[in-house]
Amino acid sequence: MIQIMGMPFQLTEMENFGRVERTIIQRMYEDPALYSYSYFDEFVFEIKTRKNIIDSSISMNESQMEFTVFENARCNPQYWYLTETGGFLLRQDIRPSDAIQDIYRNSSLYGFDCSTACVIIFYHAILSSIGDHIFNQIFPNLYLYSWHADSDLGLHNIYTNHFIPGDIVYFNNPDFHPQTYWFRGENAVVLGDGTFFGHGIGILTAQEMIQFLNENRIPQSNQSAYLLDSITRPDFSHLARMTMLQRGYLTFKKQQTIIHHNQCSISFIQYLFYLHQNLNR
Repeated sequence: MIQIMGMPFQLTEMENFGRVERTIIQRMYEDPALYSYSYFDEFVFEIKTRKNIIDSSISMNESQMEFTVFENARCNPQYWYLTETGGFLLRQDIRPSDAIQDIYRNSSLYGFDCSTACVIIFYHAILSSIGDHIFNQIFPNLYLYSWHADSDLGLHNIYTNHFIPGDIVYFNNPDFHPQTYWFRGENAVVLGDGTFFGHGIGILTAQEMIQFLNENRIPQSNQSAYLLDSITRPDFSHLARMTMLQRGYLTFKKQQTIIHHNQCSISFIQYLFYLHQNLNR
């Protein structure tokens, strides 16, 4: 269900959108949950950014970026410092937009897990939506590690089985083989055509994702991998509003707590558990 400025959105208003955008809108329209927007441009921003998430996912799939565990993570030292924990810390002399673009331009220099891949996809998609200048104002201090992200990205989890293209879902593999612990699960982007992109696995249907993970279980396991009824997405409305703010307002922000858990391929829900566990100590 979609509501703009208090009025229900009509599907007849989709004619000015492209094919992928219409698919996104259709899925939002069919969702029992309400998608409410204060103004039309806020709605357009989310649709545009969701399409960019899909495009960034496909570009990553076609790139030479490798899947790897944190111990073997790698990046371009001209743009990032590689930390001892396998994170990528933005160099102080580099613009954030240039560093994110370099991951795609010099993809063979990079290796990371599927949770880090999701955050990179979000940043890259938002950069495509808002341009270098505003991106660099909103995200001045980038650090890439697992699900750690800038607070203005507004990552959050919603329990639902109604997926919108551009959402992140998680395929859980509870009986993963300890020798291939990185297949404990797979974070994947909903592409909207019945397929999902998972860094290190590729573009597959849900059944193919599950079959792949099932091939990496402990021997004699009877517990199949499965798709969780939850999604992870940025706060699109917050980001749309942030693009309207003055520069002075954007220069000060509280930095998010960093949790170096060394567990690759975890879901955003699991990351939140580690985060809350640390905060409650």
